Amino acid sequence: MLRGIDASFIDVKMTFDLLRTDFSNPDFISLVEKLDAYLTVVDGDEHDFYHQFNGLQGLQHVIVLYMEDTPVACGALKKFNQKSMEIKRMFVSPTQRKKGLASQVLHQLENWAKELGYRYCVLETGLRQEEAINLYNKSGYEVIPNYGPYQGVKNSVCFRKKLL
Repeated sequence: MLRGIDASFIDVKMTFDLLRTDFSNPDFISLVEKLDAYLTVVDGDEHDFYHQFNGLQGLQHVIVLYMEDTPVACGALKKFNQKSMEIKRMFVSPTQRKKGLASQVLHQLENWAKELGYRYCVLETGLRQEEAINLYNKSGYEVIPNYGPYQGVKNSVCFRKKLL
């Protein structure tokens, strides 16, 4: 487990632990259940379409972020092609948002993808997920044409980042 200190706010220092795990981790499963409940509301009638592409089975590269031994954020990587990993299942508990935790998880996922020899990360998110879009924009992701099952889907926006 990795330990970190978030100094994104000068007057607030938070300590957290990051666990590298896989899809079978019960804390990851619990966080994803909360993510799915949130997306059911936000995506409305489109939720079933998106849900079919977000299964947990086979996700071998998962990050769970803990604060005081409580799982509060997560994200995962999935092989996209020979050069790219896809970011999946990013979530921060609502009570822990706006603290830089999503950035921490995203950064750790990017580092892991680099360690595995990948040059890019790609991802899809919904246009209604404004916080997520802001995170990806400020993290150096660029909008790309919608890929795979998201081609032609008006509520989707896809991103890519070159890993340095």
